[in-house]
Amino acid sequence: MNDITSKARIGFIGLGIMGQHMAAHLLVAGHPLAVYNRSPDKAAALVAKGAVACANPAQVAQQSDVIITMVGYPSDVEQVWLGAEGIIAHARHALLIDMTTSSPALAKRLAEESAKAGHQAIDAPVSGGDVGARDAKLSIMVGGEASAFDKALPILQLMGANIVHMGGAGAGQHTKMSNQIVIASSIMGVCEGLAYAKGAGLDSAALLQCIGGGAAGGFQLNVMGARIAKGDFAPGFFIEHFLKDLGIALAEAENMGIDLPGASLARKLYNEMADKGQGRLGTQALFQLYMAGV
Repeated sequence: MNDITSKARIGFIGLGIMGQHMAAHLLVAGHPLAVYNRSPDKAAALVAKGAVACANPAQVAQQSDVIITMVGYPSDVEQVWLGAEGIIAHARHALLIDMTTSSPALAKRLAEESAKAGHQAIDAPVSGGDVGARDAKLSIMVGGEASAFDKALPILQLMGANIVHMGGAGAGQHTKMSNQIVIASSIMGVCEGLAYAKGAGLDSAALLQCIGGGAAGGFQLNVMGARIAKGDFAPGFFIEHFLKDLGIALAEAENMGIDLPGASLARKLYNEMADKGQGRLGTQALFQLYMAGV
């Protein structure tokens, strides 16, 4: 593998709301970048800045020392990593990094299959949404061997500001599930608080200024609450993807014998929105459900 700090050829697969920003940071840092996205138009801006567009994951793998995936669902991860045109089959003793929020069991499988093929793999899901991705301030939760983490760290530092090695394969995904469980109840609290304030006739912007600096403050209130106050429900993170994450978290919790009533309620409420065709809105759009009868 080339010098990972400055010379490594990087492949990036999945150029969605967050992936586009993350890949751009790697390009700006001077890494040769090969990209693939199922919708080729999403690669255009990066190609215009010097990235090489590839026709499939195999082409990305064949010309990269480090390959990063940031796709939608565990089924997408399986296809990109394990399919006939996947990266495990076509990479050449590479470092493979999955930054998708996926299942811990799949992360372990990917690490095992990667090792059999002569690669190293880590699971490195992220938190921070579109803002964190744009500003390279993501929190990155890493599972895998310490040696693989050490190799990946200079690359991860180009995309995130809070990077923690949490343990072996799958530990990054378990950490992300904990993150999503916290968010599930937090965003409900934000929506309920703003709905109450609306009902009481309070100014939402003034409310956020007042309580955002106190014990209630945090990303969900200060960032997502501000979007709610402006009527901005565009996705920084899709409802449909949050439902995917909650499904994984609740299944894992069930396997551990843990009851998660907050996460269960959040999934119920977000399912109501998805059933109404609102799954492509941002998670802060839950506020609309609270205000539906007002």
